[in-house]
Amino acid sequence: MRPTAPTLEAVAAMAGVSRATVSRVVNGSPTVNPASRDAVQAAIAELGYVPNRAARSLASQQSHAIALVVPEDTTRFFGDVYFASIVGGINRRLEQSDYLLNLMIASKGPEAKMLRYLAGGVVDGVAVVSHHTSDVFVREIGDMLPMVIGGRPALDGLSGYIVDVDNVAGAATATRHLIEAGRTKIATITGPMTMQSGMDRLEGWNQALSEAGLEPGPVVHGDYTMLSGTRAARELLAAGAEFDGVFIASDLMASGAQPIFLERGISVPDDLAMVGYDDSPSAQVCEVPLTTIRQPSEAMGEEMADILLAVLAGDETKPRETELPTKLVIRDSA
Repeated sequence: MRPTAPTLEAVAAMAGVSRATVSRVVNGSPTVNPASRDAVQAAIAELGYVPNRAARSLASQQSHAIALVVPEDTTRFFGDVYFASIVGGINRRLEQSDYLLNLMIASKGPEAKMLRYLAGGVVDGVAVVSHHTSDVFVREIGDMLPMVIGGRPALDGLSGYIVDVDNVAGAATATRHLIEAGRTKIATITGPMTMQSGMDRLEGWNQALSEAGLEPGPVVHGDYTMLSGTRAARELLAAGAEFDGVFIASDLMASGAQPIFLERGISVPDDLAMVGYDDSPSAQVCEVPLTTIRQPSEAMGEEMADILLAVLAGDETKPRETELPTKLVIRDSA
């Protein structure tokens, strides 16, 4: 005779909590106190309870899936560890719930197909990262589903929650570090001007120079890729303007730029002090380890998932904007 599968009621009885509390734990609600959550998870493990996803989905009209939408091409998505950190943070939080993560890389062209898919009830909420001013379809996502956005959006009028760092303050801190190191002609390699983070980091660089009474050095625009950092370094050198410091808006770009400077016989940091942004693995694999601004990418992913799970559980108390701290990490380049 086939053994009877453990029920939600059996888990509740073993854990000494209500059926509703077990349901909230299973569905990933952050409103359950830690002691009760631990008791429920222990009972689930001991009884071998497996939630019936199909039955719950039919009863609640929920899919118990969340989409992560990344409006980038696959080359950039798989080439930048920032995305891996964000995905890791989101997934780590979802592993504690009954939600699954669907990854959608929204490269140019298939936005309409993606919107039709999302409108079909296949996911309950959406997380969006790395969006540009041209990604107007994000407005439609926010109108149809609960949405949390990683990074302050460059588009106005978006519905949803925002998780970000203060990119203006982070870039200003990076630039002040160069100034305090005695550098007076400070260049920058920016992020894309189609992204709010790129614009904010340029603003922070300008802000710190203005406060110190220094004229801005040369500016070259990049797109957060290693290749754009290489090109930008060559462009800075070809322009012929003098600079003894450079703030580079991502470590990946800095890892592409630094070899160009070193190949030209420019000593880092003696001739040129460099500060990057992210504190990604790229910062530590540079020939001269990179001083940088750490942004907590994994924690951002976790916070995005926390907010979305709370909203899906009916919690309307979450702030519309959440800002996480950055930190200057000093290494050999400055």
